[in-house]
Amino acid sequence: MTYCVGMTLNRGLIFMSDTRTNAGVDNISTFRKMTLWEAPGRLSLTLLSSGNLATTQAVISQLAERSKAHEDRDPGILSAPSMFQAARIVAETLREVVASHATGGMTSSASFKATLILGGQVAGGPPRLFLIYPEGNFIEASEDTPFLQVGETKYGKPILVRAYDPDLDFGQAMRLLLVSFDSTVKANLGVAPPFDYHFYETDSLCSGTRGRIQPDDPYYTLISEAWGQALKSALSSLPDFPTDRG
Repeated sequence: MTYCVGMTLNRGLIFMSDTRTNAGVDNISTFRKMTLWEAPGRLSLTLLSSGNLATTQAVISQLAERSKAHEDRDPGILSAPSMFQAARIVAETLREVVASHATGGMTSSASFKATLILGGQVAGGPPRLFLIYPEGNFIEASEDTPFLQVGETKYGKPILVRAYDPDLDFGQAMRLLLVSFDSTVKANLGVAPPFDYHFYETDSLCSGTRGRIQPDDPYYTLISEAWGQALKSALSSLPDFPTDRG
């Protein structure tokens, strides 16, 4: 399975994705689910992928190929004039790949579906964040929905809903995301580190700080252990249920 999050902040955008893929408990692999494109000074884009690995790799490969200069092709993602148009290009590519797999001799399209998160900024517009569905439609993050998730979303969502603040700096947002991811890892074997992350700062129009959190990363270990202890302490501080009430 997968867990990926894109989050809007007053300072910019932050992204995180796990790297586990599995086709059963005896077939587990590690694959990067975060892809970055940039044309420094003009645009910076981050794509997170969830779903069938063959589908997501085909989408990324096609987007990369079409971003090259070819006179006989429509403009690629690096030529998108706005984030909306970048999302439209990704959505159309995803729909084409899913449709081609479904009509390629297979009996069902359900197994070949994927869901994507695209975020970034194109010069002249603000940073924007989109959730793209396999059917080719998409929605945008807003003040009411400031973060988008794909994959195993339910375990890591409660802490995001309770603790999200648009004024978080990147370090604080990273702490929040790691708690969300650790909660998901503890509840679902289909999600696991390493975790890839990327900070995009508004108006930088280039890739920002990015890296990978390994399973034995000291900070991740500290966060995981401290969060577990904090939950136990918080639970112990709550009053006991009055078992003698009538």
